[in-house]
Amino acid sequence: MSLSIGIVGLPNVGKSTLFNALTKKSVPAENYPFCTIDPSVGIVPVPDERLAKLSEISKSKKTIPAVVEFVDIAGLVAGASKGEGLGNKFLTNIREVDAIAHVVRIFEDNSVIHVANKVDPMQDIGVINLELVLADMETVSKRILNLNKDVKKGDKEAIVEENILKKLGKVFEEGKIATEANLNDDEKLKIKSLNLLTLKPMLYVLNTSEVNENTEATPPGLFVKVDPVFEKGLDDLIKKSYELLGLETFLTTGEDETRAWTIKIGSTAPVAGMAIHTDFRDKFIRAEVVAYEKLIEAGSFVKAKEKGWVRTEGKDYIVKDGDVIEFLI
Repeated sequence: MSLSIGIVGLPNVGKSTLFNALTKKSVPAENYPFCTIDPSVGIVPVPDERLAKLSEISKSKKTIPAVVEFVDIAGLVAGASKGEGLGNKFLTNIREVDAIAHVVRIFEDNSVIHVANKVDPMQDIGVINLELVLADMETVSKRILNLNKDVKKGDKEAIVEENILKKLGKVFEEGKIATEANLNDDEKLKIKSLNLLTLKPMLYVLNTSEVNENTEATPPGLFVKVDPVFEKGLDDLIKKSYELLGLETFLTTGEDETRAWTIKIGSTAPVAGMAIHTDFRDKFIRAEVVAYEKLIEAGSFVKAKEKGWVRTEGKDYIVKDGDVIEFLI
């Protein structure tokens, strides 16, 4: 499963420094043949102390972590939604990612010029969000116009979609992002094809740059503090990004390899098995499952079975983060 998180921000907030710090942690590309690594894309391992312990128990030849794909997106300036600066490239790139990591500068440093000549995190957040809102507003307006004929004909689906879009339009007019419209899952599904920027999951990355932290200017919502120069907080950022994408990990272990497999939260056992091979969904018979903690306590899969800690699960089983699984097909 290849999902990506785009790193966005104003000029001189430390966006590229953060990306460079993250890509120093990149895993060898040969372990992930599906990834053609572009200079602006970094495949970064998810820190997981469970892997080393499982690998030790199984005496595995290889240990392979789960990964997160970070994309270094072109810098944004006010007017991006109208094509200012690299605005068109920015908006195109951000549509292609699954979530957004918004880098916000909260440090003072006269040697690093801020585009607004002052450090104001909340204002910077407002600039980025406004450009995303304006782009989404244009997308929604165009879609409403395209629906007009069908709405006049009384097409029920078109009327339902138009009502959703008008709800979003009101939110945008107030300068708010789409997530503040509180759409339900059905409503989100009906407008999924629009790929609205402000419906993407977002976290704020507060660049502290050593000890110069302006903690009073913390934005609302999910955030994590990092210092990309000294690489403090990077592990937290990687883990939070993984969670933001709605991902979790199940584990397999043996003499050949111990590996973390990435799945969407809430996946059933057959769907989770597709992370290993697509045949696992259709040919699934059952799964032998043991919680990571129980396997470590037992010391081996065989001993865990002897203690009755290995469960046999069927097609309806919802895989949990940290499950150690053997699939039978």
